[in-house]
Amino acid sequence: MSKAYLILADGSVYEGEGFGAPAAGLGELVFNTGVVGYIETLTDPSYYGQIVMQTFPAVGNYGIIEEDFEGECHVRGYVVREWCRQPSNFRSQYDLDAFLKKHGVPGICGIDTRAVTQRIRESGVMNAMISDHVPGDLSALKAYAVTGGVEKTSAKETAVYPAKGEKQCAVTLIDYGTKRNIVRELCARGCEVTVVPASTPAEAILAGNPDGVMLSNGPGDPAENTGCIAEIKKLLGRVPLFGLCLGHQMMAIAAGGATMKLKYGHRGGNQPVIDLKTGHTYITSQNHGYAVVSDSLPVGEVRYVNANDRTCEGVDYPQWRSFTVQFHPEACAGPRDTSVLFDRFVEMMLDN
Repeated sequence: MSKAYLILADGSVYEGEGFGAPAAGLGELVFNTGVVGYIETLTDPSYYGQIVMQTFPAVGNYGIIEEDFEGECHVRGYVVREWCRQPSNFRSQYDLDAFLKKHGVPGICGIDTRAVTQRIRESGVMNAMISDHVPGDLSALKAYAVTGGVEKTSAKETAVYPAKGEKQCAVTLIDYGTKRNIVRELCARGCEVTVVPASTPAEAILAGNPDGVMLSNGPGDPAENTGCIAEIKKLLGRVPLFGLCLGHQMMAIAAGGATMKLKYGHRGGNQPVIDLKTGHTYITSQNHGYAVVSDSLPVGEVRYVNANDRTCEGVDYPQWRSFTVQFHPEACAGPRDTSVLFDRFVEMMLDN
């Protein structure tokens, strides 16, 4: 392997070894604390425009399994302490290096990922690049911003997925950069799922007479998606809604609330969330850099909060027979503590 560098926007340089694609990578550097689930992380469209760094030191030990992909790979770079060159798993099809090469993603290993993580936690999320040299001019690095992610990751055409077993409900899932396991979870509960592009007008969605609408996860700043938010406003009160992650954030904006960018976000499978209604604490999987400002909501009831920083993790909108959560109840790989929320959505649709 050849020498490579991770260069941060603050001028910090970390020397390591390159693997994966030989191209240079430029993006917003974020860290994921998951011990497992690197396949799902690399194929989660919510990471569009970002360089992902794993805090767990050994990555790639069970290889790459395409059946576990959550979507297309949209990451700009991959940073690990050590990658496993000889994965051991009966399902493994090829290794991490081959995956990165296939998708044109540069990787770097052999650096102190814990030290880099600590810098981000102290200074806040920042841009970075992976390169075979240290450029003298960092202006392009500092100016980079993640934009247009929903348009780039959303489905281009409508697709229908049949219910498993007897059909209970018809759900329209608006794809802002959705994870495939959301569709699987709904189908497993007797839902016929129609996945539509993010640009689909509310009138067209309602014309399909769905029993409920899901607002999916996705990348980037929720506030930039003004067109999507305008269409969500037209759906409020017309049909039960269930929003996840970006969908949760955009529905809050549609309801008159606001969002904010977090210092370094929540990414990993160990985020504790408190249900204010029951007092229960759940361990959840999350991947987001923005959060809903609880005090900004003129309607709805904040139902869930993060146990670490008290940020908003979910809102109930009883007047609209709808609810949203910031975390991922469909987590795969990840904790399944909150998968019951899909049952709640199905019950809400059947009651309606």
